[in-house]
Amino acid sequence: METMSLTNAASNAQPSEYVVTNNVLRKALDIQQQNALSLLEGLPQPASYNNPSHLGQTVDVQA
Repeated sequence: METMSLTNAASNAQPSEYVVTNNVLRKALDIQQQNALSLLEGLPQPASYNNPSHLGQTVDVQA
């Protein structure tokens, strides 16, 4: 992934290059966050079931 190559570049950078590399890495992470958020927003809403209130309240633990 691009993030891994940016991370490797950050670990090999000189102290004066840290600021630039850090900013590039932050920007890449921000873009990934925006892409993940847009994917999550694109998911359909789960179906709502009209089950009786007593269903799903207990768990059968016998084997």
